[in-house]
Amino acid sequence: MPQRTINFTRGVPANESFPIDEVIEAATAALKTNGQAMLQYGPSLGFQPLREWLADWHRVAVDRVITGNGSLQLIEFLCLHMIDPGDVVFTESPTYDRTLTMLRRHGATVVGIALESDGPDIEALEQALRKQVPKFLYLIPDFQNPAGATCSGAKRRQIVKLAEQYGFLIIEDAPYRLLRYRGTEEPTLYELAPERTLYMSSFTKLIAPGVRTGFLIGEPGLVGKLAKVAEDTYISPGYVAQGITNEWCRRGRLLPQIERLKALYAPRLDACLAALEAHMPDAVATRPDGGFFISITLPAEVLASAVRSEAAGRSLNIADGAAFFPQGGGERFLRLPFCALTPAEIDEGIQRLAASVAAVRSTRAVRS
Repeated sequence: MPQRTINFTRGVPANESFPIDEVIEAATAALKTNGQAMLQYGPSLGFQPLREWLADWHRVAVDRVITGNGSLQLIEFLCLHMIDPGDVVFTESPTYDRTLTMLRRHGATVVGIALESDGPDIEALEQALRKQVPKFLYLIPDFQNPAGATCSGAKRRQIVKLAEQYGFLIIEDAPYRLLRYRGTEEPTLYELAPERTLYMSSFTKLIAPGVRTGFLIGEPGLVGKLAKVAEDTYISPGYVAQGITNEWCRRGRLLPQIERLKALYAPRLDACLAALEAHMPDAVATRPDGGFFISITLPAEVLASAVRSEAAGRSLNIADGAAFFPQGGGERFLRLPFCALTPAEIDEGIQRLAASVAAVRSTRAVRS
């Protein structure tokens, strides 16, 4: 019998995490209450009741909130508004590959700042700033995609201080922040510097990707300019999805859902760490306290590209680690998304990964 394929590729939620019955109830109630508004064109800032709920949740004025069809599209609007070909943008290295694709599409020159276990290398950031000041610094400070790292409180304050000193904008992308399974959260960069930071998140990891509802919180003038870009792009976002999301949130579903997600995903994180310790003890792995990802650095003589080829023959799919690095690198980097796999699948997948690494080492030894 052929082996079942195990996918350590995309960072998707588990299908069993979706609150389908709650969404059905919210959709029915929302259409009965706000059906005309949800089915009609509306302001590009987004569905007003949802913007009001988000403003209340984050304790900001509603004019600081814009919603969109997922947070990635809001990054697109930001690029359309701010980026001209050749403009410099800083990101972590590694960082979210889709953001890199977006920045490159708009002709940005992307400078990667090395990511350490507790956030960006501050010395490297300072050195880069002395050479050039970016239009913005894009960060995923909580349970980073792809590395799994969380930026320490001390580094967050240093980053804010540098942003104020050099006058650049911080883009704080925080889709995983609420998925903390243990430990104590750090303040958001937005809380530390609300006039210097744009805070972004979405309901993709909390409800489901299909709701396509993201949001951004920032300075009202900039939010208004992004709304103009949005209006020129699609007139208004998907109000049906936003109306359903709004109703679901107003019914008090968010906090219980977060607790369900923690109960579902925390054992999968533990299983991933335990499997790495058991089957790949010489791999250097991050040890996150939440989120969707663990990353590993392979031994010095082992290339991720060779491991990926070996793994494919063992019905194990792994993402290309080099795609997460803005300026090259990542030859020994692997991202392991664990949330969509059961603990048994995780253990089996890492056993296959360990066998793939061993095969690459053996082949290299023979050739040497």
